[in-house]
Amino acid sequence: MATYTLFELQEYIRRVLALNFPAGLWITAEIAQTNRARGHVFLDLVQKGPDPESSAVAQASAVLWQRDYQRLKLQMGAVLEEILRDGRELRLHVRVDFNERFGLKLLITDIDPAYTLGRMELQRRQTIDTLRRAGLLERNKALPLPAVLQRIAVVSSEGAAGFQDFREHLAKNAFGFAYHCRLFSTAVQGKNLASEMIAALEQVAAQAGRFDCVAVLRGGGARLDLAGFDQLDLCKAAAALPLPLLTGIGHDMDETILDLVAYAALKTPTAVADFLMQRNLFFERQLLQLAADCREAAGQQMKIKALGLAQIETSVRWSGPGRVRFARGALDALAAQLPGLVRRRLQGAAAQLEQADMFCTALHPDTVLRRGFSLTLKDGKALAGAVAVAPGDLLETRLRDGSVFSMVT
Repeated sequence: MATYTLFELQEYIRRVLALNFPAGLWITAEIAQTNRARGHVFLDLVQKGPDPESSAVAQASAVLWQRDYQRLKLQMGAVLEEILRDGRELRLHVRVDFNERFGLKLLITDIDPAYTLGRMELQRRQTIDTLRRAGLLERNKALPLPAVLQRIAVVSSEGAAGFQDFREHLAKNAFGFAYHCRLFSTAVQGKNLASEMIAALEQVAAQAGRFDCVAVLRGGGARLDLAGFDQLDLCKAAAALPLPLLTGIGHDMDETILDLVAYAALKTPTAVADFLMQRNLFFERQLLQLAADCREAAGQQMKIKALGLAQIETSVRWSGPGRVRFARGALDALAAQLPGLVRRRLQGAAAQLEQADMFCTALHPDTVLRRGFSLTLKDGKALAGAVAVAPGDLLETRLRDGSVFSMVT
């Protein structure tokens, strides 16, 4: 059996590859890691299995030499930097290069940005559909927004220009409103964006009673930098917040999925600050209007009561003399009627006396005696029955024309 040196084997492999891949070809792969040195871009490419959580089924190293990088940058502009990020899926035109010392390497000669952007848009639509079917797109919007927003949980990077603009805008507001902002610092771009922001949102949710709302802020940047705000797990965490979520990610034209999930999506951090001020200004105006309405209602009531008092005063002023005149007339009429009333009362009393006199006369004992009756007395008192006398008692019997004395036997 023949024995070959390592160099001979490697040289044979190089020739086989050169024979079978004489020209470049297009491949699709995901960037696992990016490194830069002396203007060159070195990429670790992988292909994962059908399950997003599965491990890589293929892996290779690739390089974008400085001259090709400069050429592509002139063609693609800022898009090139946006797609050369870890986790991006690319369509690359490569030449297969094999070196006896350094092994296999793919030399990148062209990149199709439309493929990367298309894959990202497809993933974005799938994420939106997943959230919609789970009822999470409208969940945060259904939360009640406090009438006054002063205690703000801010999720942003401490060094982000957008956060500094937001804080300064609130501090210098022309209305004198006081705001209490607490920063939950996270990455706002790069591969750690989603994981750090999810952890920050979980911290906010655990302290929800201390805040009125949550603001996610970022100060602008490249379009593809926003891809982190489209990740499903981050949007689920945002939808589960017990507080209204305001976003100011810093793009006028583009809308992230996090914007769709939020209670209100504002274009910039300063727009979020303006939203907070307008909310509080609206409440202040409501209070001022309510105070004005109270003053107006009180004034109207005072006018009505004053008018009623004036009417009563006028009525009293004019009714007093009339009442006096009426009372005086009543007294005059009574004075005119009084002699007749007295006379009739005296006549009635005289008739009653006469009637009583006749009754007394009719009941007088002399009258009874004159009618043939007699009256028996014992010791000067009328005798009512026989049991009141005893033998030997002296009795007087009065008759019409005299008295008869007798003794009881």
